[in-house]
Amino acid sequence: MSKTWRPATQLVHGGTLRSQYGETSEAIFLTQGFVYETSEAAEARFKGETDGFIYARYGSPTNDMFEKRMCMLEGAEDARATASGMAAVSAAILCQVKAGDHIVAARALFGSCRWVVETLAPKYGVECTLVDGRDLANWEKAVRPNTKVFFLESPTNPTLEVIDIAGVAKLADQIGAKLVVDNVFATPLFQKPLELGAHVVVYSATKHIDGQGRCLGGVVLSSKEWIDENLHDYFRHTGPAMSPFNAWTLLKGVETLPLRVKQQTESARRLADFLAEQPQVARVIYPGHKDHPQADIIAKQMSGGSTLVAFELKGGKEAAFALQNALEITRISNNLGDSKSLITHPATTTHKNLTDEARAELGISAGTVRFSAGIEDSEDLIEDFVRALKGVKA
Repeated sequence: MSKTWRPATQLVHGGTLRSQYGETSEAIFLTQGFVYETSEAAEARFKGETDGFIYARYGSPTNDMFEKRMCMLEGAEDARATASGMAAVSAAILCQVKAGDHIVAARALFGSCRWVVETLAPKYGVECTLVDGRDLANWEKAVRPNTKVFFLESPTNPTLEVIDIAGVAKLADQIGAKLVVDNVFATPLFQKPLELGAHVVVYSATKHIDGQGRCLGGVVLSSKEWIDENLHDYFRHTGPAMSPFNAWTLLKGVETLPLRVKQQTESARRLADFLAEQPQVARVIYPGHKDHPQADIIAKQMSGGSTLVAFELKGGKEAAFALQNALEITRISNNLGDSKSLITHPATTTHKNLTDEARAELGISAGTVRFSAGIEDSEDLIEDFVRALKGVKA
């Protein structure tokens, strides 16, 4: 496989294995185990003296193809496919810490991600400090002698804040910590955290990578050395492995990733422009807008805008619900990155478990709405919003 292939080509052909039948589409190897020609062959494989698969919890040909394809796209040496995005996040963080260690994480995280670092890790003796990740000084102030992991997502969920990945990575290197970046909102097409100095990248493949509402999945990508030393045994013995059927589904999904993201981003940009002019809207946050609070960082580390738009309605929860309920094309869902346009009210769904104070810190008000653009015609989406906004008070 050529390393010079561009993303659209990598995502159709990267990592492909073919059986003796020469199939065009990748095969699904729906098996939990594998057989060996001889007892000696089994022994050699378990010793690592010969290549091959042992058990589907460790890996399978279908999962291997998906992992290799994602490595090509991300520029990573190795990867492990997991059953969900949260399985990927949990594995990437917990596999490299022990009791007495310390995590510094950006406070603007998806609700379940915050739970892992803020609630779960401390149960096992791992301390956590949450910081406003937009200011590099906050990361530096939070460092302790036992700090082992930095964790962030950028752009953030749901308010699309952007964090200086290169700056945080440089600090991590200085103190001997590892930076884990959740890159879901940017997609691997618009942002390359490993190139910016991050050590580990995680995705919920459920989102843009499948992007068609079909299955769950996640992936952890890093250097082969980091995966061998940290994730390999954790992955084998705790069992967060992806189903081969889901891996096959995701292989089909990534083939069209560039086409879908291009259309989604164009629609998101156009809707963001439209919303910024509406009297019912207090503010619009979109990484492609020049007035984004971190526009300078976006210019340095992202090659595109986003498939998502965050905006705040002046009428609060009542206005948000009225808008969402009136839309005909865009559907209410807590998912994102789908081929269908989706909308959600974070304060009552994805971030409802946070306190009012915590939501306020993140800029999530009662009127905050998150829109995820699908692949529908942009004009139809805007016309749907024009009609729905007529029932929302300015």
